[in-house]
Amino acid sequence: MELQKLSNGNHQHDSAGSVEGGVPPEEEKFLQHKSNGSKRPQFTDFEGKTSFGMSVFNLSNAIMGSGILGLSYAMSNTGIILFLILLTCIACLSCYSVHLLLCSAGVVGIRAYEQLGFRAFGHPGKILAAVIITLHNIGAMSSYLFIVKSELPLVIQAFLGQTSSSDDWFMNGNYLIIIVTVCIILPLTLMKHLGTSLNPVTLNIPQRDAFESCAQQGLILLLDLQTAYTIPILAFAFVCHPEVLPIYTELSNPTKRRMQNIGNVSILGMFIMYFFTAIFGYLTFYENTEAELLHTYSKVDPLDTLILCVRLAVLVAVTLTVPVVLFPIRRALLQLLFPGRPFHWLRHIIIAMCLLFAVNLLVILVPNIRDIFGITGATTAPSLIFILPGLFYIRIIPTNQEPMTSRPKIQAACFTALGFIFMTMSLTFIGIDWVSGEKRNLGGH
Repeated sequence: MELQKLSNGNHQHDSAGSVEGGVPPEEEKFLQHKSNGSKRPQFTDFEGKTSFGMSVFNLSNAIMGSGILGLSYAMSNTGIILFLILLTCIACLSCYSVHLLLCSAGVVGIRAYEQLGFRAFGHPGKILAAVIITLHNIGAMSSYLFIVKSELPLVIQAFLGQTSSSDDWFMNGNYLIIIVTVCIILPLTLMKHLGTSLNPVTLNIPQRDAFESCAQQGLILLLDLQTAYTIPILAFAFVCHPEVLPIYTELSNPTKRRMQNIGNVSILGMFIMYFFTAIFGYLTFYENTEAELLHTYSKVDPLDTLILCVRLAVLVAVTLTVPVVLFPIRRALLQLLFPGRPFHWLRHIIIAMCLLFAVNLLVILVPNIRDIFGITGATTAPSLIFILPGLFYIRIIPTNQEPMTSRPKIQAACFTALGFIFMTMSLTFIGIDWVSGEKRNLGGH
């Protein structure tokens, strides 16, 4: 069950109905719609058969991922009350973002995130959405290999019965990720079809602020660097929006209200799980909570059997998830670089090897996973949750139905502006943190 939960996260944004090298069905229908002059295109002919409960399960797994390991550290940086407030805000905003996507899809009959970009802004919009999703997936894939790099040596150490690490090559995480990539991940990525329903997990590792004096002042705590890092982490943990429309397509008796309820129930469930996971981990270690919770437990007893089982489950999940994330990345690159070309094994293999080489190099050279996910959580996450859904809604909903001065469009515009503010604020604080060079692994409260 642990493996299924961790590996059933975002089906990573593999566009519904897209075909390698061709025009996606939704885009073709839209072009026909424009040429025919009809007022409203028809929805896809695909008849979904997924129940309400299974759809909630799928979307919940799209939300939840290994980022849950960093939530206790986030709470140690902000405190329980502020963490709960931020978690609630992000959850509510995510529900509103789902509402905007469903409204946009309902008008044009499109149920793929990238195709909404095409409908709103033409080919540049489609390319922009695809690039953002691809970068988000590359960040996620890097995080999985970071977990392998950090956790696999501890597993080997536990099997050898050692209480401290050694300088042996097989205890070096850099060597281990190369071995795992070549022996397990690469063969899976070279398959023509993955043939699995596993979905990738989401990782977000919190960061620590550079100005501890701000933590002393409750009135300006929201501007504290530790809080600015926590917001991208929480936003990254709730990214599931590219999966909303494909799940909507597969839903039986699909209606906007029914799918919105699925989104609300899923986000509420993950909100509860995130909060309890964070508070239990935080109340166990308090200020000693580390950025990765399993590492904190290893300081207590590195040979504990239960923690070893959890590590093994996480390692298996993230290792098998890397190929699942790579497939849609490769498909997006093929559509952008080689549109209209038939399948070719050489391109298929070269792109996979180049992606794995780049991600492995990134994982080896960058010593701190928090920096990568600070950037990812401050760029791609607000784009997918705030900016793009708001822009899609403004552009797609007809002005004769909702003028630009109408309340829904003003709200969507404010929602988009909030995403830009959030991105700018987070990147600014991350830049200040990098310049100051004052980074710590432990929480602050």
